[in-house]
Amino acid sequence: MTDDSSATDSSATLPKAYDPRETETRWYRFWEQSGFFRASAEPNDARPTYTIAIPPPNVTGSLHMGHACRTTFEDVLIRYHRMRGFNTLWIPGTDHAGIATQVVVERKLAREGKTRHDLGREKFIERVWQWKAESGGRILEQLRVLGASCDWSRERFTMDEGLSRAVRHAFVTMHREGLIYRDTRLVNWDVQSQTVLSDLEVESEENVQGELFDFAYPVEGGGEIVVSTTRPETMFGDTAVAVHPDDPRYTHLHGKFLVHPFVPRRVPIITDAQLVDPKFGTGAVKVTPAHDWNDFATGKRHKLEEINILEKDGKLNANAGSFVGLDRFVARKQVKAKLEELGLARGSKAHLLTLPRSQRSGTVVEPIISTQWFVRMQPLAAPAIAAVEDGRTQIIPEHWKKTYFHWMREIQDWCISRQLWWGHPIPAWYCVACQHTHVALEAPARCEKCSGSVTQDEDVLDTWFSSGLWPFSTLGWPDKTLELDRFYPTSDLETGYDILFFWVARMMMMGMHFMGDVPFKRILLSGLVTDERGEKMSKVKGNVIDPLDVINGATLEQLLEKATQNGAKDSGLDYLRKTYPEGFAAYGADALRFTLLSYSPQTTKIALSIKRIEGHRNFGNKLWNAARYALMNLESGSARATQTRPAAAHFANRWILSRLHAAIETTHSAIEEYRLDEATTALYHFVWRELCDWYLELSKPLFASTDTALVAETHATLVHVLETALRLLHPMMPFITEEIWQRVPKADGLGKTIMLAPYPDATRDALRDAAIEREMGVLQAVVVAARAIRSERDIHPKLTLPVMLCTDDPGRTLLFERERTAIESLTNSRVSVEPANTPQQFSEQSVTAVAEGTTLLVPLKDLIDDGKEKDRILRQIQKLEKELAAIDKKLSNSGFVDRAPPDVVAKERERKTELEQALAQLRDALKKISS
Repeated sequence: MTDDSSATDSSATLPKAYDPRETETRWYRFWEQSGFFRASAEPNDARPTYTIAIPPPNVTGSLHMGHACRTTFEDVLIRYHRMRGFNTLWIPGTDHAGIATQVVVERKLAREGKTRHDLGREKFIERVWQWKAESGGRILEQLRVLGASCDWSRERFTMDEGLSRAVRHAFVTMHREGLIYRDTRLVNWDVQSQTVLSDLEVESEENVQGELFDFAYPVEGGGEIVVSTTRPETMFGDTAVAVHPDDPRYTHLHGKFLVHPFVPRRVPIITDAQLVDPKFGTGAVKVTPAHDWNDFATGKRHKLEEINILEKDGKLNANAGSFVGLDRFVARKQVKAKLEELGLARGSKAHLLTLPRSQRSGTVVEPIISTQWFVRMQPLAAPAIAAVEDGRTQIIPEHWKKTYFHWMREIQDWCISRQLWWGHPIPAWYCVACQHTHVALEAPARCEKCSGSVTQDEDVLDTWFSSGLWPFSTLGWPDKTLELDRFYPTSDLETGYDILFFWVARMMMMGMHFMGDVPFKRILLSGLVTDERGEKMSKVKGNVIDPLDVINGATLEQLLEKATQNGAKDSGLDYLRKTYPEGFAAYGADALRFTLLSYSPQTTKIALSIKRIEGHRNFGNKLWNAARYALMNLESGSARATQTRPAAAHFANRWILSRLHAAIETTHSAIEEYRLDEATTALYHFVWRELCDWYLELSKPLFASTDTALVAETHATLVHVLETALRLLHPMMPFITEEIWQRVPKADGLGKTIMLAPYPDATRDALRDAAIEREMGVLQAVVVAARAIRSERDIHPKLTLPVMLCTDDPGRTLLFERERTAIESLTNSRVSVEPANTPQQFSEQSVTAVAEGTTLLVPLKDLIDDGKEKDRILRQIQKLEKELAAIDKKLSNSGFVDRAPPDVVAKERERKTELEQALAQLRDALKKISS
């Protein structure tokens, strides 16, 4: 045992079963306490750097499966580069999530019968900090459970003092540069959260069934104009009715006034060709500059009064006359009723609407006129666009560049003030006496102009403002630190495509502006995790999967209880009962990680399947059992794993070393290209299909050999392949690989932990052996065919069968003679190698199969049914005829023959000959069995 009792005794044999719950906790503690996750900012550290700033999860509760996906992808990249000798820094942290966090804490207060106003601002913020300490700590512990190898000594929170100072510095600097300004304009207002929202925080609900209501405005001196609206209550803010200047129906009304039916106001008739389409509706449009985006622009053109009719909570204010105090939707009904009563209603019709809804609260958003702080975006966007255009930052998958450019080129100024209590206070103070605005890093004692007293702006900054500084504020900016010099720009940003503009683009703009360089060299975008039906996970639907439930296990009752607490509907609970009747087994973090990695990160949806997680738990068990077999056999030898490929002369050993090289090559290129699914697929295939299914079986007769040199060679090969495969797998499955690796006999130089051992190198650790791989392909085909004969006829596995391998090919004859023991071991047979014409001469009742141009003849007198055998041969003939027809079609195509590489055409012709020979043999066998 190590000094801290965390590591495993390497002399101990592996237990029969792998227990992830005990193993994962123990190894993570060992890694963290040993300081293996820490990066070095020392100037004399010559290693290349690799840095990821974690997309900070909100401190609003537990991690969800999307976090697990992000964390796994990033941890693979970090562990891979760490093993390759990079000075890796993965900066962990959490985001204060202004509006989301405030809503959560206010809900907790509501359950106590209180509001934030009962506590007051200072006490409420104290309460949020208390809640953050509980929730934020839980989130970081969950990251540890997932295996995240972050540098915890550099943990950050977006409202830490250092990051808060960075926010103030950025705001003050941008204000001084004219990039931040204060203005009164139309904004999106969330009446439930009572704060302004950016355009990106507003979601459009399409095709909502609504109503288009018509009513008449009386014209002074007689007559009327009919207008249409979906929001009749906004008529209290109407300051004009617009008509098209060329519409002859209204020429006589130009410059006249209308009488407002509810408030003492004359409403002018104006002409505006931009706003009005004379062919739509009545050709007359009510203009409400304070509550509609098009009307706001119209109001600016005509210098119209902007009359706000709403309070912060969505109730009508004093500008609504006798309707004051009514909720906006209640007022809508009463306004319509009153217009009916006055004889001004002109009917209504069904109308499909697009409703703007708050992303956080879900309430319908209201456009209102308000004084807010804004960032001038176009000067910031231009350098960020150029950085992607010239390749300083890559976006992967590349098709997202189009979306990025569209957003950035159509960018509008960003409203950054929020009417919340939780968040970064805006560093602006207003003079009580002269109304002068002070923007400064620290609070001024008095007004710099008149020495009057000052009060601070009560608003806070949009959460995304501080998040936009994350790649460099976490490294000590605005100070010039060693970390900033060493690790900026960061290497990769891995995140979901859904926040490409919310967060990624803003970091690009802030990084270019303040640091003069891109914040990251690659933007790696991945899809959203959904349930296995492809539906978005929702607490109401009951289909949210907690990563910890998958890792640690959960009963159905526990899943139902958690879903009920989260507000799941009855249909959601029914979904859980139907889909997960047994709950979840304790699959462990490795199985979850490997499953998430098995989906393409470049798809838009990752439809998570519990069955797939179970399959990868089984993969871990397969690896465990393979290691048990290997370690048991290695006990009798002196072989030790090294970084050097062992010399091998035997067929099986040469083949597995060649296939290991192929796995190394594929894994390297796949990780580098952010195709983590291809890396996991290659490793799964190598470990399960090639190492376990074939090589371990081939090694059994080798270990039983009396040739001591062969046994020693096989020991050396097996320990090398196992140890190298563990290092290949480590970034994906860190816990089980460490547990096994510690017990693998190793020479000095590989270190005390697998996570710091060198990642296998395709140029150093192995070489491909194409000839051996071709031979193994033939051998595998023969073994599979022999096994199929046995299984299709229900022949007992312990019954040894005679198998004749019939061929005139000298190379194959030599192969079968040389590897006779291997074939016999894998098929439980007595093998003889015969001439190709043997099937025609053999008189006993027998079964025939063809594999890679070799005929297998298995005498089965009294063991086979002629009818079933005839059907089997017919099926095989049909299969080969279909393949032959496809090749004939290809070879008869002059375009293919003329344009395809000569070696490709030659291979097709060679395959045609093989198929023709195989069909001839099968037809002979069919003829024989039919006679």
